[in-house]
Amino acid sequence: MALRMWASSTANALRLSTCASKSPAFSLSRAFSTVLEDLKYASSHEWVKHDGPVATIGITDHAQDHLGEVVFVELPEAGKEVKQGSGFGAVESVKATSDVNSPISGEVVEVNTKLTESPGLINTSPYEEGWMIKVKPTNPSDLANLMGSKEYTKFCEEEDAAH
Repeated sequence: MALRMWASSTANALRLSTCASKSPAFSLSRAFSTVLEDLKYASSHEWVKHDGPVATIGITDHAQDHLGEVVFVELPEAGKEVKQGSGFGAVESVKATSDVNSPISGEVVEVNTKLTESPGLINTSPYEEGWMIKVKPTNPSDLANLMGSKEYTKFCEEEDAAH
């Protein structure tokens, strides 16, 4: 993990990025972060996967990489309503605490309770084991306001270049 953080910091300082694809059908890699093609992304660095009547939400690999080691996660209870662009929880790392915003509106139907005991799952598996909440969407058009993988990759590259 320390080597990855050093490499990421060095690459950012030198303004280097890679756009090589690990697996063209599934993800785009950029500056040591992975962007999955079948997800939608918010400019606040949350992802959403809409599958049937439920959407799964978490923070992106890019976000966890910039946060550093996650040590605590605050999540809502099932049954709570979330609104697109509004906060539903927080992620605390060794570097900072960041609010987590919902990329879509809906009712929380499940919370990843594993994150209470193992918040580092966000670092090691942000798109699989480190998901945060599952939501029953109330406004399907919310997804149209989000970025696809290529747009999100470009957004991250431009954001990193500005810093």
